[in-house]
Amino acid sequence: MKEHHYTLKVTWTGNRGEGTTGYTAYDRNHTISADNKPDILGSADAPFRGDISKYNPEDMLVASLSTCHMLWYFHLCADAGVIVTGYVDNQEGVMLQLEGGSGHFNEVVLHPVVTVKDASMIAKANELHDMAHNKCFIANSVKFPVRHVPVCVVG
Repeated sequence: MKEHHYTLKVTWTGNRGEGTTGYTAYDRNHTISADNKPDILGSADAPFRGDISKYNPEDMLVASLSTCHMLWYFHLCADAGVIVTGYVDNQEGVMLQLEGGSGHFNEVVLHPVVTVKDASMIAKANELHDMAHNKCFIANSVKFPVRHVPVCVVG
């Protein structure tokens, strides 16, 4: 077994001068940074007093599931001789907010549209999504269902 470590820094940038003296007294803005990588500007989701022009934790979770699936999928396609020439995923996550403010994700659905080089590759390309899902580190780390509804076309 190998361990992989990920070190990032989150810096809150939303202090308007009075800190968290009240729920409406501060912004939810923050910066996510890591060595040798561009910063990501974050905030809370709009219903939680966040800035909609910035990524929120819920966006990042859904994007992590999608990109992990995609990267495993590419690895498996390359090993299987399936040549992918295009990939777009319009994923969606559903989060339920409970009484009292807490909540959880109920489901994330990935909708990858995969373009392959040749029609003979479509069956194998579609089959590899299940294997990619089973190998995805992020999907294996969450307790809610992650489904995929792929479409494969020839380009």
